[in-house]
Amino acid sequence: MTRFTRRALVAAVTLAAVALTGLAQAQERSFKFALQNPKGHPLEVGATKFAELVAAKSGGKMKVTVFPGGTLGGDAANVSALQGGTIEFVMLNSGILASQVKDFEVFDFPFLFANAKEADAVVDGPFGQKLHAKLADKGIIGLAYTELGFRNITNGKRPINKVEDLAGLKLRVIPNAINVDWVKAVGANPTPLAFPEVYAALEQGAIDGQENPLSVILANKFFEVQKNLAITNHQYNPQSLIFSKKAWDTLSPADQKILQDAAAEAARFQRQTNRDAAAGQLDALKKAGMQVTEFSAAEQAKLREKFKPVIDKHGAAIAATVAELQAELAKIRK
Repeated sequence: MTRFTRRALVAAVTLAAVALTGLAQAQERSFKFALQNPKGHPLEVGATKFAELVAAKSGGKMKVTVFPGGTLGGDAANVSALQGGTIEFVMLNSGILASQVKDFEVFDFPFLFANAKEADAVVDGPFGQKLHAKLADKGIIGLAYTELGFRNITNGKRPINKVEDLAGLKLRVIPNAINVDWVKAVGANPTPLAFPEVYAALEQGAIDGQENPLSVILANKFFEVQKNLAITNHQYNPQSLIFSKKAWDTLSPADQKILQDAAAEAARFQRQTNRDAAAGQLDALKKAGMQVTEFSAAEQAKLREKFKPVIDKHGAAIAATVAELQAELAKIRK
């Protein structure tokens, strides 16, 4: 065997060893992704886009399976499973994370954002990233913010034309303190309930109504058991796309970057998809038979006044965070 042949053979063996090592490192990972809304909802569309991006960016190495419609349980159960490592991805209302880090309660303040552009600037900027970073100590990695949108109120009792029409209604709310308190502030009766239970509770008359963005009302067919829709836009919900820290710590920096990049891209896609669909969602609800009313400017002002003591009460416990957010909003509004 000539010296050249020996060198070529050594080189070939070396390249083969490197290739085998690369294949070993590229071992496929499978992840579960839980969310509450059903297939076809803008959040599910965003989750599916994320799964596609992860597969593409990893060369098929990582596979994300989306479980929509609360099939893996409610939000609280999903977060607990994520911390335990049995679910890797969850997308949920950012405010629900106040049970982990109290500062997240600020995202449930009524009338916090004037429009979606303000919300984008806050969640994509230093403030939103800082809040997500605080989750690491709780076994959670915050990857990106998507959106549910602005919330409105439905009920099966009567049309809502003014704040006083809300009095006495039994309304389902997200299970946290600030939402319970604002419902009490308008004279209604709050019923904290996990989202997968809402349709049946409305159908059976256990609750009179609920409040959610148009996309949720439409996708979950609440129009089948609710005939009155009041456009109040009383609360904007950013959504947090979160990942299990237990799983995160087993990934290489390169694979972590794949998830981060895919999350950022999917979040931008999801928010735009949600906003593009909004006008059609309202038309679809009207065609489904919902009676739609809208608060006048005077009624909106009355609603804000009702909410002010609630915001002051809950803001006192996270005063530094509220001040930081208000300063950020002031810069954006200039």
